[in-house]
Amino acid sequence: MAFRVVADLTAFVHLLFVLYVAFGGFLAWRWPRTIVAHVAAVLWGGASVAVGFDCPLTAAENWARRNAGEEGMPASGFIDHYLTGVIYPESALGAVRMLVAVAVVLSWAGWWHRNRVAKADHRTYS
Repeated sequence: MAFRVVADLTAFVHLLFVLYVAFGGFLAWRWPRTIVAHVAAVLWGGASVAVGFDCPLTAAENWARRNAGEEGMPASGFIDHYLTGVIYPESALGAVRMLVAVAVVLSWAGWWHRNRVAKADHRTYS
């Protein structure tokens, strides 16, 4: 039972990470210093998709599932197992990746613009 809980929590954290990669830049509009963490998450997530290396969260979930007597995820990983073909059709994978890239670029552009305006306002009132 405990390993099943660990596996499920790991999958949930993995989902949160994927969502953070896609939309975390918008959080930086409110908390500007978090942009560094978002850039790191995007680099990690993008590299894992582009290069295809295994994510430690996938390994942790597989370890917990096997210890719970379950089958682990296939070698394709979290996104292919839980999202592609479940949340969106497999044929839309390229479009989904493009939408994520657009969301990241827009969030970073908005972050840059908001910080530029905030600095200009600060200078005006100083």
